[in-house]
Amino acid sequence: MSAAFEKSRLGSQREAELTGHGPAEGLFTNDIRQGFVLERVPHVMLKSIANNAEIDNIHAKWQPVLDEARTSLNRTLGQQFEEWQIPKILPAKAPNSAHAAQEAFWQARREQQKDIDTAIARHADTEYLHDRPYTKRNTVRVSGPFTVESLSPHRILPAGEDDAAIIAAIEGETGEALPPRRELRIPEAATDFAVTVLDNLRVAGVQNTRKNERLSFATLKPWPGGALISAEGEYEEKGKRKRAAIVIGPEYGTVGTDMVRDAAREARDMFDTLVICGFAFDPHVGEGTMALGRLTVLKARMNQELHTGGSYKAGGGNLFTVFGEPDIALQTDADGTCRVEIRGVDIFDPTSGEVRSSGDVKQDIACWFIDTDYDGDSFFVRHAYFLGGKDPFERLKTALRAEIDEEAWATLYRTESRPFPCPKSGRIAIKVINHHGDEAMKVFTIR
Repeated sequence: MSAAFEKSRLGSQREAELTGHGPAEGLFTNDIRQGFVLERVPHVMLKSIANNAEIDNIHAKWQPVLDEARTSLNRTLGQQFEEWQIPKILPAKAPNSAHAAQEAFWQARREQQKDIDTAIARHADTEYLHDRPYTKRNTVRVSGPFTVESLSPHRILPAGEDDAAIIAAIEGETGEALPPRRELRIPEAATDFAVTVLDNLRVAGVQNTRKNERLSFATLKPWPGGALISAEGEYEEKGKRKRAAIVIGPEYGTVGTDMVRDAAREARDMFDTLVICGFAFDPHVGEGTMALGRLTVLKARMNQELHTGGSYKAGGGNLFTVFGEPDIALQTDADGTCRVEIRGVDIFDPTSGEVRSSGDVKQDIACWFIDTDYDGDSFFVRHAYFLGGKDPFERLKTALRAEIDEEAWATLYRTESRPFPCPKSGRIAIKVINHHGDEAMKVFTIR
C-alpha cells in the first residue's frame, strides 16, 4: 500500500486538512524521502485552551443559533430557561414545537462542542505516530528505497575449552552424569546457542541449492580443547569416511577473515573439511569453498530461524546452506564509467566435494545489488536488479494486476548493470541473493 507523502499535491492537501492551514504550493517533487503524512494525537495542555483565539470565533458563530432555539422553547413552554437549565428530556405531553426547539438546541450545542474540540486539538502540541502513515488505497507502490544493514562481530560463541562449562551446565539441569562426549546428546532444556546449532546441524546437515545434494553427518560430537572448533563430524564422500571440524560463528555478527584463518590452522592437521557456520560472512573471507592444502573450507550460511531456538522442529528447512560464489566481471569503459556483469554461479556439491558452474544464472539468482561507492562498513543499495526464471515479467503483471512498462522492466531484469561513475572511495561492493535468501558479497578495488 502506498502512503501519501508531503512533497506531493495529495500529501499537501491532506496535511492542510489536518492542520487547518491552506495547502502548500510550489514545486512538488514526489520525493518519498521527504517523509509521509502521519497520523497524530493531540497533547492538550491548559495553555492550548487559554491561548486559542479560535474558540471565541466558534462561540460567536453558534451563540445566535443557541439563543434562537432557547427563545423558541421558552415561548412555547412559557418558561424562562437559561442555557444551563435546558432539560435534555421534555415531558411526553409537551407540544411538538417544544420538542423540536429542544432538539435543535442540543444539536447546536453538540456541534459547537465538536468544533471547539477540533480547534483545541488542531492548535495543541501533537505527537506523530511514525508507524501509522495515511495511505492512498487506490495506488500500489512496488518498492521503496532498499536498505541493507549488517552487524559487526562482538563476541565468539562458546567453543573448545568452554565445552566443559556447557557439559557441567547440562548435568546440573538434568541431575544425571552425561555419557562420554563422543555420545553426547544435548537435552532440549539447554538454551545455549551453540548447542542449538549443533543439535540442528546433526539432523539437517549442510546442503546447497540443489535437491538431494547434502553433506550428512554420520556422527557429530563436541570437540574438547579447541580454541575455535566446537564439534567434530564424520561423513562419507565417494565411499570414503572423512572428518569435518565444525566452527560456529557469532550469534549476532559476521565471520571475519581472522576467524577463518585461525580455525583453518587449528583444523588442517587433523581434519579433511572445515565447516564454518555463520549468519553472515565478511566479503573478504574469500570464496564459498577454499582449499588450504588438504583441508577444504566450507562457508555454511545459517538460516535466521536458528535464532528461535527450540520453537520449531529440529533440522527442518534449509538451515545450513553452501551458496555458490558468483562469477562477477568488472569492466571500466573509455568514458570513465564502470559496469558489472554477473556471468554465473559456482555450485559446490557436498556429496562429491566438486565445484561446478551453474547452467542458468537467471535461474539461480533472485536479485543482486551494487553499492557503487562502498565505504567498507555500510552497504547502500544504489543499483538493484532482479532475475529469476519462469518469466517473472508475467508473474509481476499478475501480482500487480496492471500493465508493466516492458522497457522500464528491462532496466531491472538484467545480468549486466547500467554504467555508473567510478567510485570516489575506489571500491564497489556487489551483493548477490539466491531464491533461498542466501547471500554472497564481493568487493572490488578500482585503481
